[in-house]
Amino acid sequence: MTTTNTPLPAAGQKLPTNQVVPLMTALLVAVFAFQLNASMLAPALHTMEMDLNATTAQIGMTQTAFFTAAAVFALFMPRWGDLIGRRKVLVWMMIVTVIGSVVAALATNVTMLFIGRVIQGVSGPTVALTSVMLRQAVREEKQFAFLVGILTSVNGGIAGIDAILGGWLTDAFGFRSLFWVIGAAALIAVFAVQYGVPETKSDQLQPMDWKGVVGLVVGVGLVLTALNMAGELAAANWFMVILLLVVGIASLVWFWRTEKSSPHPLMSTDLLSQRRTWALLLTTTLTMTGVFAVMNGLVPNLAQDPEAGPGMSAGVVSWWTLTPYALAGLAMGPISGWLAGRVGYKIILQIGIAGAALSVLFGTVVVGNATHAMLLAMSILAGITYAGMSNIMLGSLGVVLAPKHNQGYLPGLNGGAFNLGAGLSFTIIFAVFTATDGNYRAGMIAGAILLGCAFAASFLIPKPETVPDTIAAEDLAARA
Repeated sequence: MTTTNTPLPAAGQKLPTNQVVPLMTALLVAVFAFQLNASMLAPALHTMEMDLNATTAQIGMTQTAFFTAAAVFALFMPRWGDLIGRRKVLVWMMIVTVIGSVVAALATNVTMLFIGRVIQGVSGPTVALTSVMLRQAVREEKQFAFLVGILTSVNGGIAGIDAILGGWLTDAFGFRSLFWVIGAAALIAVFAVQYGVPETKSDQLQPMDWKGVVGLVVGVGLVLTALNMAGELAAANWFMVILLLVVGIASLVWFWRTEKSSPHPLMSTDLLSQRRTWALLLTTTLTMTGVFAVMNGLVPNLAQDPEAGPGMSAGVVSWWTLTPYALAGLAMGPISGWLAGRVGYKIILQIGIAGAALSVLFGTVVVGNATHAMLLAMSILAGITYAGMSNIMLGSLGVVLAPKHNQGYLPGLNGGAFNLGAGLSFTIIFAVFTATDGNYRAGMIAGAILLGCAFAASFLIPKPETVPDTIAAEDLAARA
């Protein structure tokens, strides 16, 4: 193929508009392809269950398989892109996603669907990798902050349109049509990225540490699987949960030891022990744990509860909760990016986390007066503060805090922290909810406390320009 190799701007120099448009178009197409995988299928799950003669649990397992695979691939694919070419890796990720989509579309049973979803999980690092690619192409901080806000704002759902389209396609053409659409989007992304994005690599090339990859992937994969099982609470096989956690933690300890002795580690223990790494991962995990199950579990459940809530139907609840939440996040994302370029990522992150905590506390008031309007207000507030501010800033900080020579490690680990937090959220929030005999207010208070901890942890995150080996520090020096 003929490829685009437009010279990249120097440190601190803005990227011309005639280069920004094709770059952003290509990266957004790739993010859309991933996001359709993540959120388009929700309205089709019952239809899949019927058409494939499967149980609800089996279909749910295919969804879990996709998100677990996505989390695992996110751990190492961005780093591999550093070493062999980021565009090359993203193009092949999209090609594999097309293959997985075809497998899922042709599925004759739940096992084949499961395999297709695991293959599609290779698209998991898309947002992290596209953000790193944008960082390489856009060296002026204000311009990058604004553009990364646009790029990552669709990560929480394409304004709810993806779920609505998924429901319409399922009703009109069956669930298989969704996978053909996802495959088509990924195929378009293949060509858009190949011809619209310049190739970049790390300036310090070395062999890929596949031994480290195995330890990290096995460890994180088993821990995530254990958390998913623990989320079933009373129905969980707790012996298996504990076994998976023990083996997973042992694998992570082994990973740490191999990284200390490896001549070319996937991520050096020096980087892992730095404050920019563990403080960001801690903040991401706590933020997700505090908000994810509240907005994706408690609030929809409250809306459908005929006693504690207004008793909305399953077909209506998304219009009052999840869709406004996604729309608010999509609208706020570019604004928060623009603001971050002027006052700093960390300040916008802290405003977002504090606002998310207030929105969850507002939920304790909503519980006593769960009208349509109150639920809508809470969803919009959480969409603005978490989806449109905290989520955008956490993802962006993973990119701008990473060292110039190893851009992929921190976005990859941060992706794992997002997934870890999501799993912990359903385990902890619903454990509190169940232990208090279905008390929505208690679950929301638990979420607010966790968000308070996330707010405190955020003060430990250093500013990108103060870390000497970041692109932000280099650009600041160039302007001095």
